[in-house]
Amino acid sequence: MERGEALVDELLALLRSGQDLDSSTLELAASLSADHADGAHSLGDIVGDVIIEHRGRRIRPKTVNQKAYVDAIRDNTITFGIGPAGTGKTYLAMAMATAALLSGDVARVILTRPAVEAGEKLGFLPGGLMEKVDPYLRPLFDALYDMMDTDRLTDHLSRGTIEVAPLAYMRGRTLNDSLIILDEAQNTSPEQMKMFLTRLGFGAKMIVTGDITQIDLPRGQRSGLVNVREVLASIPDIAFVYFDSQDVVRHKLVQNIVSAYKQYAEQHQPAHKAGTPRPADKRRRKRTSSSSGD
Repeated sequence: MERGEALVDELLALLRSGQDLDSSTLELAASLSADHADGAHSLGDIVGDVIIEHRGRRIRPKTVNQKAYVDAIRDNTITFGIGPAGTGKTYLAMAMATAALLSGDVARVILTRPAVEAGEKLGFLPGGLMEKVDPYLRPLFDALYDMMDTDRLTDHLSRGTIEVAPLAYMRGRTLNDSLIILDEAQNTSPEQMKMFLTRLGFGAKMIVTGDITQIDLPRGQRSGLVNVREVLASIPDIAFVYFDSQDVVRHKLVQNIVSAYKQYAEQHQPAHKAGTPRPADKRRRKRTSSSSGD
């Protein structure tokens, strides 16, 4: 009853402050009430943290983990956001970058992705290099158009204060007074991840996002995002924030799909049964038996 009363008081306070009580806010309120033991963030703390407002639309965290992610970006030089699709990793990073640029906290924003094929080859795509990598960078442009008027965005792009480029273009650079976002980082190699992180210059911040369950690298090649968690886990001023299916803020069905795939993967982990010979072993054993019989 006390928790219920506190929850109603918070909802009333939000209404009085001009916040809308949409379905996502009510779901968040219910989840916070259920997880009352963890009082790290109140409903007002999360919903009231408006990162940027564009055309009357407020972009803000919608879950506890999203709030932790936004706070980590503010408090650390390098922040890793790791989790499934639809959890707002890239979108919130873009919002933080846009807000930092518009407020003058950074001189430029640099957005990058590795151009790794997911079942198709770059050579099949028409045009030159930039036309070929455009499909990989398109989600970053889509997010930018949500946060900035087209004319203003075009101006920033033409002046280079917002730069969108494939990861290969980062080599050899030192990025000062910038906020740099590496998206789809699960498709980097450990060498590429090291190359990217060592581009960090003075007055700069980095945000690295990725989903370690959707790695499109060739079989047997280790992901730089998987590797970096082991290498940098104990270094100060670097934060790792993890999302799960409860943080999915797309269509409700997406949350169910993410959960179903996670459950399926846990139940069908590939494992070679001990003592079961592989096909090559069987052939080798058969040839050995034949030769000994001769």
